[in-house]
Amino acid sequence: MSDLEISIQDEVNAIKMNRPHVVILGAGASRAAFPKGDINGRKLPLMNDFVSVLELTELLKGWGIDPRNNFEEIFSHLCDKKETEKIDQLTTIIEHYFKDLTICDEPTIYDHLILSLRKQDIIATFNWDPLLLQAYIRNSKAGLTLPHLFYLHGNIAVGYCTTDKITGIRGNKCTKCRKLFTSTPLLYPITKKDYATDPFIANEWKGLKWGLKNAFMITVFGYSAPKTDQEARKAMKEAWGNVDDRNMEQTAFISIQSEDEISENWDEFIHTHHFEVDADFYDSWIATHPRRTGEAYINQYIEAQFIDKNPIPKELPLPKLWEWFRQFKPAEEKDNYHL
Repeated sequence: MSDLEISIQDEVNAIKMNRPHVVILGAGASRAAFPKGDINGRKLPLMNDFVSVLELTELLKGWGIDPRNNFEEIFSHLCDKKETEKIDQLTTIIEHYFKDLTICDEPTIYDHLILSLRKQDIIATFNWDPLLLQAYIRNSKAGLTLPHLFYLHGNIAVGYCTTDKITGIRGNKCTKCRKLFTSTPLLYPITKKDYATDPFIANEWKGLKWGLKNAFMITVFGYSAPKTDQEARKAMKEAWGNVDDRNMEQTAFISIQSEDEISENWDEFIHTHHFEVDADFYDSWIATHPRRTGEAYINQYIEAQFIDKNPIPKELPLPKLWEWFRQFKPAEEKDNYHL
């Protein structure tokens, strides 16, 4: 092998990147991770089919609302009119639906995603469903460091201690004061969202902003950054900074949108040609260079070397999957890198 080639083993053995890889998840990520629904076949909704998936059609018709409208428009309209009783009824239905979602027994994209990132990395999700957290909990048994999770719109399974400012699993107790974690607020789909008032939400955005400022790569998975969500776009843009100053960073997208659509929608985050689009998670940098996206990035883009892919064996059951991922552990423990 020449000096211009990096083998899979070379990539596994060498820790070169201590900056975070930030992954931002939207509803499309949960749909991709659970294309057949959760373990009971309950579908993961997108905003454009939210009404039908949660079976809200007849309820909305009874209120004189066209159920064919986008759910964000419907909910925003109710908020503008201060229809408190209707908002409370919708909120209860939504929370019950998401609370009951349960991860499948076999490994999912979320399991593979979590295992493929390291402790300096970040997954920030806009999703309410508990499936990412459920994947995180069961993969904590793998004996590997795992990424930080941030819940940008709250989460049905996440709790918070306002006294000690600690995040935990809803229903568990704070490790300091031993009081039960209180439920976190869910930010509902209105055009003007408040990311600053609630201490939990503010802290989650603080984590994402730190990650964006320091990231070597951003991967956006199943999130279209809708123009209506101006507060989210503004917050992320402020953290990412001037795109002309990010000429060495890479932006990746896992999306069924075209490159032209993505380029137009995310132009404030992309430096010239420094972006790529994959329709399938398993074609992404994360899945083809698990736990070594930073090292692969340095080898290919900085040191101009040829690299081999080391794809996740996606058919393996969890115990065998953990065994495969443990090939990365010796180098990570030896390096003893810190945030």
